[in-house]
Amino acid sequence: MAKEYDLVIVGGGTGGYIAAIRASQLGLKTAIVEKNKLGGTCLHQGCIPTKTLLKSAEVYRTMKESSDYGVLTKVEKLDFAKVQKRKSEITEQLYQGVQMLIKKNKIDVYNGIGRIMGPSIFSPLPGTVSVESDTNQENEMLIPKFVLLATGSKPRELPSLPFNKNNILSSDDMLQLDYLPESIIIVGGGVIGLEWASMLADFDVQVTIVEASDRLAPHEDDEISKEITQVFRKKGIQILTNAMITDSLEKDNQITVTVEQNGKKTEFTAEKMLVSVGRAANTEGIGLENTDIEINNGFIQVNEFYQTKESHIYAIGDCIGGMQLAHVAAREGTIAVEHMANQDPERLNYHHVPKCTYSFPEIASIGMTEKEAKNKNFELRIGRFPFKAIGKALITGHPSGFIKLITDAKTNDLLGIHMIGPHVTDLISEASLAFVLDATPDEVAYTIHPHPTLSEIFSEASLMAEGRPIHL
Repeated sequence: MAKEYDLVIVGGGTGGYIAAIRASQLGLKTAIVEKNKLGGTCLHQGCIPTKTLLKSAEVYRTMKESSDYGVLTKVEKLDFAKVQKRKSEITEQLYQGVQMLIKKNKIDVYNGIGRIMGPSIFSPLPGTVSVESDTNQENEMLIPKFVLLATGSKPRELPSLPFNKNNILSSDDMLQLDYLPESIIIVGGGVIGLEWASMLADFDVQVTIVEASDRLAPHEDDEISKEITQVFRKKGIQILTNAMITDSLEKDNQITVTVEQNGKKTEFTAEKMLVSVGRAANTEGIGLENTDIEINNGFIQVNEFYQTKESHIYAIGDCIGGMQLAHVAAREGTIAVEHMANQDPERLNYHHVPKCTYSFPEIASIGMTEKEAKNKNFELRIGRFPFKAIGKALITGHPSGFIKLITDAKTNDLLGIHMIGPHVTDLISEASLAFVLDATPDEVAYTIHPHPTLSEIFSEASLMAEGRPIHL
């Protein structure tokens, strides 16, 4: 028997379940179709488990450095099984919380694969959702007024290096390791590659990064890339940029690759390989062929309110490309649902979205890089300030890094803020607020930052941009 809803959401990840809660708040009868677990990639294969592992790596590193703080102790060994157990416990706790929120908001959940059907006896428009489960039960039919596609993404595979769960691994596979390898080659020096490289190096794994572009963190400001490269090399990470893998051979539980760099070929051998070269949208097998929805480079095409060519079908998150971040998907989902409910939502300004990399040191940024701003012909005024001049950073024991504040010299508008150093993924929220409020550097400097805190670096960098530094 078919069931009617105001909204059916295909995909229960961060974007999907937050959109469902907002829809419920707006009085829409809502259902989620999820083939795995509510919470999606972010909760089960991404944000939460990786940051839990990174915290264990931080504690392990701190214990090894404890004598620097006057604490004389000895680290006997790392219990990686317990590290993984803690990761699973935290993930499960949050998963239970998501289920409670869905129940509290009276949202129906269907376990299975959601597929959009074409016009049928149920509806003259494409949009009826068939729920296909692993059981032998007949498919359930959901008839919504609106559909929201939030199907997410998966690790992108290289044809020459297909995942095999043995030596060539995806980031999903890495989370299931029951032991730490002695060595690993990481293909890709973007966000995912940097986080795994940082974590594994702190766990005493020998790490080699192979990056095709001319620098690590290629989407960050050039100065951030230089700093993270310098710090990683000090950590003992081998870095190969402008490099491509031309051949590979698996033998005796190891993988040997040939890397071509600047016309020279060199062989490298490691126990494992992580391929982290981006993520591909989950758009296959969900019935898009039954609609007029447009696909470009594998991503669903939408307008500023996330409507597809079928105006009653919306799409958000990783499956539409753009900034593939959990907090972006959450906001996109909220905007889409509010648009369905005729709430006239404010459009998302992607220029105001912060990006974070949870390596050690951390990286966080918002707005334009210096190169992007110059390419747009802005006349720039830049304020740089190092963490080593901030008292609280010295107290942490790791004062490397800096903040770089980029402003329009003519209007005094903030164009970009880029940070690398301790806890910058937490500090970047102040930069986000500054962008939302259209704050100027002098207004940021005028804001009283308590002493001693890491946040003082904002006022110091702002004063630097104004040409009147105090502590440098």
